[in-house]
Amino acid sequence: MTTPPSPSPARPVSHADFLRDQLGSQSSNVASYMVGDEQVWLKKAGPRHGMGRYRVLGALAGLTRLDVLRPVPNLGGSEAIATEARRLRDLKARGLRVPTVLAELPGGLLLRHLGRPGEPTPSFDGEMQAAMVRGPAAVLALWMQGLLALDHVHATGTCLSQAFARNLVRCPDGIIGYIDFEDDPAASLPLAHCQARDVLCYVHSTAMYLRESGALESARPLWAAWLEQRGAAMRTVLAASIARMAWLRHLPQSRRLGRDLQRARAAHDLLIPD
Repeated sequence: MTTPPSPSPARPVSHADFLRDQLGSQSSNVASYMVGDEQVWLKKAGPRHGMGRYRVLGALAGLTRLDVLRPVPNLGGSEAIATEARRLRDLKARGLRVPTVLAELPGGLLLRHLGRPGEPTPSFDGEMQAAMVRGPAAVLALWMQGLLALDHVHATGTCLSQAFARNLVRCPDGIIGYIDFEDDPAASLPLAHCQARDVLCYVHSTAMYLRESGALESARPLWAAWLEQRGAAMRTVLAASIARMAWLRHLPQSRRLGRDLQRARAAHDLLIPD
């Protein structure tokens, strides 16, 4: 969430009034505003949609025959808004760093910005890209922070929605926050599968940075040590899922494959070393 805030009406308004008044005039699905001295995000319900928007998860699930990665139903519209509001409130109650729901209508949500007004909250994806110029140690340190951030979520007895690096953000105090909760995997899958799904999504979205920075070899023992400390149920799901990825070793390491397949091959090379 880094878009500069748009001007808001000069008169003081409540969050509920602001959401109601602004919802009809906002053309984009997500926009930022200043309400008094507070930066907020208005997330508008989009049209109901099919599963096409989950291309990455769907493609990865198909390639690896991993049911744990099959996209969770999300038809968009008011249902997605209600799901996100419910999930954000639940995650907040568990002590996790997520945007505060300030107001809710069937057509949209008003959320408090996770950072200071006017300052971005960089995504983990962007941080890892930027760290590559500083060398493998910097990338590896960030990668472990993200893995531990998933631990923090799972320790509260829940899961994320799509735990790609783009949905982990850095707050001004250094704490990692979590965004984008239009679907609820736990409504469709057992918790151990949901948490394994989080881990596989995160690895899929970050392994390329480890490879391209030269940190992949150093990450393997850290991954093994981390995995050893996980609960038996999630380890079992991960072991079965990783075994289904073994055939990915036959994919060439070529940019001509496209970014998604390159990411899948890099994830394989991290999780299943030769």
